[in-house]
Amino acid sequence: MYIIIVYDVSVERVNRVKKFLRQHLHWVQNSVFEGEVTRAEFERIKAGLEELIDEDADSVVIYKLRSMPQRETMGVEKNPLGDII
Repeated sequence: MYIIIVYDVSVERVNRVKKFLRQHLHWVQNSVFEGEVTRAEFERIKAGLEELIDEDADSVVIYKLRSMPQRETMGVEKNPLGDII
């Protein structure tokens, strides 16, 4: 499955969340990650995020898609997907 994760977390936790997600997904821009994952990887990512965030203060939105969506970027692309080897 292809997932997109968008998050808004407290300053105290933002670097830990970003570092964790960079281990699993492609960084698109500030607070946005995406990538193809297996069901097991998806569950690991969810479990890791649950440990890192404060559910009373932070917000994480996960979009689950069947395959990589067609994307269109306006303006500067911060981290092009073509950079992946």
